[in-house]
Parts: sequence; structure tokens; C-alpha cells
Amino acid sequence: MSIIHTEITLRNALDVYNAEDGIIKEQDIRKTTVRALVDTGAWTLIINEKTQKKLGLRTVGMETGTLANGKSEKYDLAGPLEVRWKDRRTVCEALVLPDAEEVLLGAIPLEAMDLIIHPRKEEIVGAHGDQIIHSVK
Repeated sequence: MSIIHTEITLRNALDVYNAEDGIIKEQDIRKTTVRALVDTGAWTLIINEKTQKKLGLRTVGMETGTLANGKSEKYDLAGPLEVRWKDRRTVCEALVLPDAEEVLLGAIPLEAMDLIIHPRKEEIVGAHGDQIIHSVK
């Protein structure tokens, strides 16, 4: 199987809630659309500091992350952020690797959106079809 990428949109979840409450306008929600590497070996979403700053995400703690080379270190955990893929969404925190070259979409957000890698198509699909799981505004 080859390397799988997919397009996702990341939004500051606090901005989303503030827009829903009328505190800020919908167009003021900080967001970015990225081509993410799907990495089922990563437990969560991985972003870099530039993405954290662009989205205005708070550092909410630290977590240990083990890189592909086996090196374990403590990294900032940022959030909350909303992850959107087509008609699906979830809210999670992201591990911040300062020099990460790309966003990694890990197992927990994949599972939360009921997504799997289709081995023949070599793409992300709904685990139980492509019916709408969450209504996205």
C-alpha cells in the first residue's frame, strides 16, 4: 500500500463555539485547509508551531510522542481544534512537533470520524459507507 494523503480543514474550536454564540462572525473563525498524511501509527493529530499559531490554539499540556525513528520526547499539546473531512467532523487536541513538515492525521481523529483506509482504492473512506455521520454547518 502506498502513502495516503487527504485534504482536511482545521478550525479553532473555540472560535467555532464563539461564532455559534454570536460573539464573533463566522468569517472570523481561524481555519486552514491542508493536505494531511494519514498515519494510523500516530495516535492523534500532529501539527507544527506555524499551524498552531495560525489557528490561535492554546497549549493545553504536554504529551510524550515517539517518532518513527524511535526517539521519544515531550511535546506541547494544543487545542481544541475541529477537524473536518468532507461531511464529517470531530474535535480533538493536536501534538505540536515544532519542525513537522506536514500535518499527520492519526488514529483517534480517524476513528472519531468513522474513517478507514480503503486498501484497494488507497484512500480514506467511511468505515460504514459515506452516509453523513455528523451534520456539518
